[in-house]
Amino acid sequence: MALRLTLKPNEKIVINGCVIRNADRRQMLTIENHADIVRGVDLLDEGEAGSPVKNVYFFIQTALLTPAVRDELIPVIHKDLAKLVPVFHEEIGGHIFEAANHVSCRDFYKAMRALRPLIQYEARLLDMLQGKSDDAQVSAAAE
Repeated sequence: MALRLTLKPNEKIVINGCVIRNADRRQMLTIENHADIVRGVDLLDEGEAGSPVKNVYFFIQTALLTPAVRDELIPVIHKDLAKLVPVFHEEIGGHIFEAANHVSCRDFYKAMRALRPLIQYEARLLDMLQGKSDDAQVSAAAE
């Protein structure tokens, strides 16, 4: 089954480790066999991986982009995903199990996709915590 990708102008994708950038026009590609593919917008810079969920996402991304280290990373990814399970409630925690299943099947892109809602949820939680700390500092300064 072929995979059709529509690329926006100047959009980057990585196919089997090769970085490809689209020209100034919208283009469609058809990938006719299995390949490791990830869009540039889905890539996380190492410096951005500063939270527990983003760290796991970065390891999965590394496994996708670097086949030579996959066998070493899979146990690390599973261990880190297992650490996240007790932190999140069932509704959002289902994404962790989905990601772990995809990692076991070596479908790293789907594992990354499964973690995206968790990254957004984690960001909201961290923003709320940051807001509470800022409120506490303002209250302490006012006293």
